[in-house]
Amino acid sequence: MNTEYGAVRGKVIFPGLLLGSLVVICLVVGLSVGIGDLPIPLDITFAAVANRLGWSVGEIDRVYETVIWDYRLSRALVAAFCGAGLALSGAIMQSLLRNPLAEPYVLGISAGASTGAVAIIILGIGAGAVSLSAGAFLGAFAAFCFVALLSNGTRGGADRTILAGVAASQLFNAATSYIVTTAGNAQQARDVMFWLLGSFGGVRWPEFMLVSGVVSLGFVACLSYARTLDTFAFGDETAASLGVNVDRARIVLFALTALMTAAIVSMVGSIGFVGLVVPHAARSLIGPLHIRLLPACALIGAIFMVLADVASRALIPQQVLPIGVVTALVGVPCFSVILYRLQRAT
Repeated sequence: MNTEYGAVRGKVIFPGLLLGSLVVICLVVGLSVGIGDLPIPLDITFAAVANRLGWSVGEIDRVYETVIWDYRLSRALVAAFCGAGLALSGAIMQSLLRNPLAEPYVLGISAGASTGAVAIIILGIGAGAVSLSAGAFLGAFAAFCFVALLSNGTRGGADRTILAGVAASQLFNAATSYIVTTAGNAQQARDVMFWLLGSFGGVRWPEFMLVSGVVSLGFVACLSYARTLDTFAFGDETAASLGVNVDRARIVLFALTALMTAAIVSMVGSIGFVGLVVPHAARSLIGPLHIRLLPACALIGAIFMVLADVASRALIPQQVLPIGVVTALVGVPCFSVILYRLQRAT
């Protein structure tokens, strides 16, 4: 009865949630662009965007236009797509592993990316030929391959996959700590720590083009598996009896999740709790059906991440907090609520 009620309620409110979220995203992106040493009014931001898109022709201060297009707008849009990708990946992982506490980093991808980035920053491996993002992506891919090998592909089951992810995280975190401890100086250790906690400070339009392409393609591909994800809620045997190729679906969905997560972590570092908390918030609003859950996760995740980026720049004057600190401050209380509800349910 509760499931049917949730599905009906989700069907009724989903169109309004979709439209409202799109409006809110535009507003929070405009708010994000206006925050900084040079405050920019919201109307000027929208006027600058309209001018660039050819929708209007108006006089905009050159300084404002440069700050908007060369620095802040790309940062806000990257934050939106990163939040969408992490939330989307979290929803998929929770469905595939049938674990409400699963999140995008459960496969050890974040730990692998951290090791790859540290190898570039401190050891200088491939310096000049391999960028920080490329090194982080290679590390994330290595972690994913390690988990796939340790969990015996899709035949190891959800529990074995989680255990393999824990092992990969411990291994790559140990490697990162060893590199920082033995080879890094104080300044390098500070740079690594700031990157590990997440930062949108260095992202520009090339990073936006990459993350928007990866997340958009991942979203479309995952949405095509929405009904398949619904069947996983009843177990692998039930999904197979309904005609789902379980092994192939797991491989494709795990690969898509790994690709999106690796691309995000390689550019902005490890940002926690978004992929854990947002899917639960979306599920409580529109129900468990993935055809509606996945778009809702992407939209809510985008809004949450942009607001977190705004908070990271506004909480302490003249100082920018790592984005992971802000998401943790919000995520830990929400995580506590999730645990409390799970305890009451059992």
